[in-house]
Amino acid sequence: MSSSSSSSSSALYRISNLQNHISPLEANNKLRSLVKVSPEVSEAISNGRAVVALESTIISHGMPYPQNLQTAKEVESIVRENGAVPATIAILNGVPCIGLNEDELERLASLGKSVQKTAGRDIAYVVATKRNGATTVSATLFFASMVGIQVFVTGGIGGVHRHAGYTMDISSDLTALGRTPIAVISAGVKSILAIPKTLEYLETQEVYVAAYKSDEFPAFFTEKSGCKAPSRVDSPEDCARVIGKKLLLPDANMKLNRQAGILFAVPIPKQHSAAGNLIESATQRALTEAREQNVTGNAETPFLLARVNELTGGTSLAANIALVKNNALIGSQIAVALSQLM
Repeated sequence: MSSSSSSSSSALYRISNLQNHISPLEANNKLRSLVKVSPEVSEAISNGRAVVALESTIISHGMPYPQNLQTAKEVESIVRENGAVPATIAILNGVPCIGLNEDELERLASLGKSVQKTAGRDIAYVVATKRNGATTVSATLFFASMVGIQVFVTGGIGGVHRHAGYTMDISSDLTALGRTPIAVISAGVKSILAIPKTLEYLETQEVYVAAYKSDEFPAFFTEKSGCKAPSRVDSPEDCARVIGKKLLLPDANMKLNRQAGILFAVPIPKQHSAAGNLIESATQRALTEAREQNVTGNAETPFLLARVNELTGGTSLAANIALVKNNALIGSQIAVALSQLM
């Protein structure tokens, strides 16, 4: 492709992106007043720069203060060091914020679990009652899509719970992925979940799933789950090309109505996966305790993660932080490769 043709294509993409995501906000004053996009994120989107969305539940519910604040800052630093702009998403006093400043990060981290864990279904309530909300994967997908962010990094997505046959507990993350054209980079699904069932459900939702530099789907705290990955990608450029073909071709999307997202599953770094058996044993015990204490719904995942951390003497939390940082590194590289592709 000639440089002039490439430049023209890039310009058309940015215009289309702005029309699809920014103009509706500009045209609707009520909707615009509900969402606050940081100047840094807004400028990056307008100029076609790489932007990486980050969820906030991991800050409020994933680890204690001040470790959560330190981790959040380090993850944002990793994104910046690799050429992208971080957009941590949360709801503060009823205002959805896309891109948080240092004071806002500090506030979210210090409030911790008093902040409402906010999935997609909860957004209207949290906004209407002017509460503080930490966005899960499903809510983060909604807000990221609203402003045209194409890459979203998290630790692990939700999925089908191990006893879903009795409880029908299936995370809304999966249905959100099935209807939101965004690429999610995670270490697979949380190890407390049923990975084979989750992969089947993702297939039902028509979500493209690929493991990064592996033929096997990762199991969050370990590199391998025993489940063959539906597909494999081996570089940020490979990922960018998949995103470009699947998500960013307006004509093809209009004709084929392809609105499902993408999941790139990145294995935890080898040096942090050795404790996988210890963590799995702790997970089984925590699951039993959750059933005995009748912990269900959106309270179950935070309970299980906290209990597993206690049972492993902090080993699972250290591994969790390591994999989130690694995902931020890979996700940023993917976002930059995507911006260069366009």
